[in-house]
Parts: sequence; structure tokens; C-alpha cells
Amino acid sequence: MDIKQVFRTLSEASGVSGCEAELAQHIQEACPWADELRTDKLGNLIMLKKGQSPGPRPKVMLAAHMDEIGLIVTKIEEDGFLRFSTIGGFDQRVLLAQEVVVHGKQKLTGVIGAKPPHIQTQGEQRKAVKMEDLFIDIGLDSAEQAGQVVQVGDLVTIKRGVSDLQGSFMAGKAFDDRAGVAAILECFKALSTITHTADVYGVATVQEEVGLRGAVTSTYGITPDIGIAIDVGFGDSAGLPDTGTIKLSQGPGIGIGPHVHPKLLERMVETAQEWNISYSLDPTPNPGGTDAYAIQVARAGAATILLSIPLRYMHTPVETLDYQDIQRTGRLMALFIAGLDHEFVEGLTCF
Repeated sequence: MDIKQVFRTLSEASGVSGCEAELAQHIQEACPWADELRTDKLGNLIMLKKGQSPGPRPKVMLAAHMDEIGLIVTKIEEDGFLRFSTIGGFDQRVLLAQEVVVHGKQKLTGVIGAKPPHIQTQGEQRKAVKMEDLFIDIGLDSAEQAGQVVQVGDLVTIKRGVSDLQGSFMAGKAFDDRAGVAAILECFKALSTITHTADVYGVATVQEEVGLRGAVTSTYGITPDIGIAIDVGFGDSAGLPDTGTIKLSQGPGIGIGPHVHPKLLERMVETAQEWNISYSLDPTPNPGGTDAYAIQVARAGAATILLSIPLRYMHTPVETLDYQDIQRTGRLMALFIAGLDHEFVEGLTCF
């Protein structure tokens, strides 16, 4: 199974928060290493790889969200143009002139337009176009025509293929956080050749971009002993300080902060050093925006750690990463899991 190609397919597929079923099907087909696969009522895809020890076995949950930010049709104008709003944290500055897919009664290609600069006022030319001044043109010239194929509430996604840059660098949409999903698949693939004690639950979570909802419900159902959230972190790029960013091509950022159990941090770093897997330390004083938070506080709580794949240009259609960082993240998780035993898991309640 070529997981890099799977990652490309996931990026190019559509899956706005709340509508991830197409993605779940792609992921399920790409995970032959799981002993069990199921979806829960919210839509989370849960992949279980059983441990090789007699039960009861420790439970490790790997979580990465598969949903993407997107748009939603809010009004059909009399001249057939579509007004829209955002689902998740889109920066409207990147939306103008994007090609999109409107998910109406059929998939429709459209473009996001606005008043041309030639007829803008001098003040308008110096500012980003406001959301309310943007519209989608699907090539129909009346509300009657548009209403036959589109309705208010239809979702819209950016139409963007993955681009291969130099080396193992890639650029595309929705790498946040289908990169994390790919890392889980890389982990499962590696675990298929390794003996491990724990049951491993790989969860492609839903609706992270609108409130960590999938991680909340799936953690509640699984009740893991250990939770590993895999998301993207701010990759280094021109104009950004070294503090608060993670260098690309040097493996995952290992989280440090209130969301990270100190014994998991110590063991994760030891594993990376023992197996010569490059990594960075990623201090996060005020966590809360990733599935790690939801895992940590579900039910009676779980020992949790966050791994961040460095990503440039987050929440744009040209998110950029080094695929080798996904592979390093998957390998690190697999080796970490292989080193777990009952004694270590039981010791997590003692600081």
C-alpha cells in the first residue's frame, strides 16, 4: 500500500466538517492492517489493531482529524451568483480567484469573484476584499436557474490538486489534518511487522475544525489508557521567528505543556533518540485547539501527548510539508507503542 498516494487522494477529496463520509471510505480501504473497522454515530472512523498479549490489554488511541475547513452557500442572488460564509477558520484573503466545487444536486465547478481592481475605489484597492463582497460564479445567470442545482446550505470546497515540489515536499489543500491520518496509516503499516502488547485504536476524527467534537465522542467510547493526538504545527518559513515554529524535514514536534503527560513525553523522546528519529520539542503554554485536549479530559481523563507535523501556510489551499515528516511521525508512534507494557501504563497514575 502506497500511503503517500493515499495521502494525495485524501487531500484532493472533499470532507468539510460534518460531511466526512467520503473520506472515511477512502481511509478504510487504505488500512488492510486493522483487525476491526467501524464508524460511530458521529462519523468517526475507528480502526483497531489488536495487541499480541493475553487480555486485558492496555489501550492506545491515535487521533487525527479528517475534516477540512470549507464554505457554505448562504444566499442565491437574483443574477445567479452565490453568496457564502465559512465553516472553520478560513482567511478570506486567500479566497478571491479560487476555483471551487459546489456540492449541490450535482458537483458544480465555480470560481470566487469580486469587483475588478480597475473599478474599485482607491481605498478599496489597498485592502483585502471583505467576505460580504465575494461571490461564487457557477456560470448561471438567474436565481431560477441556479436554484435548480444549488440550494442554501450546500457546501463548497476548494478545487485543488496536490503539487509535488522539490524532493519530498508537497503542497495542497486539507493537509491539516489528513497528514495526521496518513501518519496513523504509516504507524499501522509499521506495527504489522512489530510485536506489541497494547490494543491500538486509530481514529480519523470528525468535526475538529468546529470544536473537537469527534475526538470527544470517540474518546468517551474507547476510554484509552494513552492518547496520542497527531495534528499539524506551524512550520518554519520566511518571516516567522524560530520560537513557535517547527522546522520542516526534521520530524514531528513533540508537544510540551499542560496537555502532555510528563512520562509520555520522557518515553517519546527516549524512543526518538534510541531509534535515531529526528524530532523537535514544541512548547505549547496554552493548548486547546487540537484533539489532544478532548482526549485528555474525556470521562475520567487519559494520559495524552501531541505530535505535530510541521506545515507551512496553514488553512490555505497551498499548505506545504515534507512527506518524510509524516513517515517519521508514523514510525516514531509505532516504536513507542512497541515499547509499552502493563507496568509502564499502570505507572502513568503516579507522578
